[in-house]
Amino acid sequence: MSEEPQVQEIQEVRVDVANLYREEVYTDLRVATIRVLVPVKADGTQDTTRETLFSGQTTLLSQAGPLPVECPIDARTLQEAAAKFPAAMKEAVDRLIEEAREIRRREASRIVVPSGPLPGAGGLRGGGLPGGGILGGGR
Repeated sequence: MSEEPQVQEIQEVRVDVANLYREEVYTDLRVATIRVLVPVKADGTQDTTRETLFSGQTTLLSQAGPLPVECPIDARTLQEAAAKFPAAMKEAVDRLIEEAREIRRREASRIVVPSGPLPGAGGLRGGGLPGGGILGGGR
């Protein structure tokens, strides 16, 4: 018998005051958005014992429509994050493309084998097509 997943009651949800960040967003109003997460203490003052986190965001246009892309940026300052933005974004896009290729490869290699005769196939040969599986009846 499987166990039900534990659902947290809303009264049990707590803010982790030891892991608070102030979010700052910078954009060039064209393609780049840099999100800065500044660690803060519970009173809102900056926590200098933890690292500031940077991430880059952009939107690519794909055949399926707009595709949001986000990636971490290894930087210590906003200026450094801006300089590293293009390389970090290229790495993220390359990773997305490789993941899509891997999914496509897995889907293409899936072989579906029926576990028994197909419904309505009766005594037909060659996968259920008349004439041994040759289209047009094999005549």
